[in-house]
Parts: sequence; structure tokens; C-alpha cells
Amino acid sequence: MARGASPSSGDSSQVQAWTVEIWEDNRGNAPYVDWMNDLSKYEQAVVTAAVRNVLQPLGMGICDTEWGKPLGDGLYEFRIRLALRAIMTWGKPADYEPPAEISDQKVLLRIFLTFHGSKIILLFHGYDKGKDPSERRQQKEIKKARKALASWKGQR
Repeated sequence: MARGASPSSGDSSQVQAWTVEIWEDNRGNAPYVDWMNDLSKYEQAVVTAAVRNVLQPLGMGICDTEWGKPLGDGLYEFRIRLALRAIMTWGKPADYEPPAEISDQKVLLRIFLTFHGSKIILLFHGYDKGKDPSERRQQKEIKKARKALASWKGQR
């Protein structure tokens, strides 16, 4: 199962090349949504901006940048490590200035996902690497993502 997600954008002239969907398990649970709901409002804004301004336009191209890393077998990691202000200006003209109240507080977040079909991005879950940057935690989260990917493949 997948739940469609269309982050709203105030800029309707921006064409989004990829569609974002959120994976749900067989019981209708969406780990990505649960994770997002547990983030602070600021972190939610950072994730939403990163998905809209970076992931949707680039799609698989994130792996050609610091934003993405292929983990093998169709699993990918989307790396968010910039402040909201930097994400809001990413890919914009040099003279673009985001609203003054937007923070420069950096984050270190990870989202696990896959790409499929006609330019579809499927989000599995994420975690705050800044709170626990250990290799053990990273591997635990990757294992969880691999299970979600296998489950999704079994649902199709």
C-alpha cells in the first residue's frame, strides 16, 4: 500500500518531476508519518522543504549529490543536514531571500526510500541521526528500512 503525499507549495509555477508517496504496512501503519509527527515543528518544516525543493525535483539524481546515497537492492537514503534557510534557497536564483523569520538551525535527519514506476518516490521512514549518530543506530534503521522495502515488494 502507498499513501499519496503532495506537499503544498506556495509556488505553483514550480513543476515537480517526481511524485512522493508514503508507504503503509499491511495494517495501514505509516512509519514515515509517525516519525514526522514526532519531530518538532521546525524539523517538520525542514523535512517538508527538503522533500519539495530537493527530492521531488531531483528524484534519483539525489545520489549524484551530497543529498543521497544508494544502500543497495533498491533502497536509498535521503540525507538532510542543512538549516531551513539553506534548503529554502537551494536551487533558487542567487537574489532569492527567504523570509527573515526562517531559522539557520541545522539538523541531521535521514529518510529511507525507494524509487519505482513512472517517477514515484516511496518514503518508508526516517530518523534523527543528530540525536544518535552511532553506527549501531544507523544499521538498525537501515535494517528496518530493508524490511519495509521487502514488505512493499511483497504487497505489489
